[in-house]
Amino acid sequence: MKLLRAATLSVADLDAAEARYRDFLDYAVIERGPLGADLAAAFDAPAATDARSVVMQPASGADIYLRLTEQPAVNGYAPLRTYGWNAIEICVQDVLATHERIKDSPFEVIGPPREIDGLPAIYPMQVKGPDGEIVYLTQIRDNLPAFDLPRATAPIDRLFILVIGCSDMQAGLKWFEETLGFATGRVMDIEYHMLADAYGTPRTDLHTISTAVHERDVFLELDQYPETATPRPRQDGMMWPGASVGTFAHPDFNSVCGDWVTEPRVREGAIYGGKRSGVLRGPDGLLVEVVEL
Repeated sequence: MKLLRAATLSVADLDAAEARYRDFLDYAVIERGPLGADLAAAFDAPAATDARSVVMQPASGADIYLRLTEQPAVNGYAPLRTYGWNAIEICVQDVLATHERIKDSPFEVIGPPREIDGLPAIYPMQVKGPDGEIVYLTQIRDNLPAFDLPRATAPIDRLFILVIGCSDMQAGLKWFEETLGFATGRVMDIEYHMLADAYGTPRTDLHTISTAVHERDVFLELDQYPETATPRPRQDGMMWPGASVGTFAHPDFNSVCGDWVTEPRVREGAIYGGKRSGVLRGPDGLLVEVVEL
């Protein structure tokens, strides 16, 4: 059972953002229109009611989506320096070929392809978009012993993990377990060059990361952020900058018990499919959207 459904990114220029995800990551628009009062309220962003928005789908046709929502840039926002949703991870067939393709794109390579000690199944790279969004592009070589990982069926394929920067990683894992029933997967300490560069610390320092899983499905990475990380700034009534909302399907929607921003309701469109959905407030201001499976 695969529970990851969508990620929502805030962008300052929707047309430019749509073009870069189309031209360099092979995502296609399947829905277009204003965010609307209903979703704006659910995202605790009433001022974003009229924000232009698109839903995009990968070239493989997988039913896991990117939603781009237009809003002004936020002064003081720095990628990877604040708590909350901090990155999305997309699987690719060949990370070295992807690296060559992306070098001449609007995305800045902030982490070239590098194998990770202790994780031979994955071969990732990282890029930063003009809106400060962080995208991991990862070649999957094998499953992990306890978890299944997707194989790309197009050169650049589906979203498969969302990454959270935590003030207290253990508290985050506990919240996902108690609220959504997601279990803790692997916890490990690794050299995390991208984070080290963001905070100006030695690349040899170890950073603690973990995963949240359901059965053999791994779809969340929680990173313990350094003490110098801060809460994320945002404009009153608007979406969080960068990665703003993570969306998951849930096999037992009635069991979800948390702090709903607005009462769950039936919603239409590719992400929702006419099922109930609602948005929970999680640790560090995290907005977690849940869709009935």
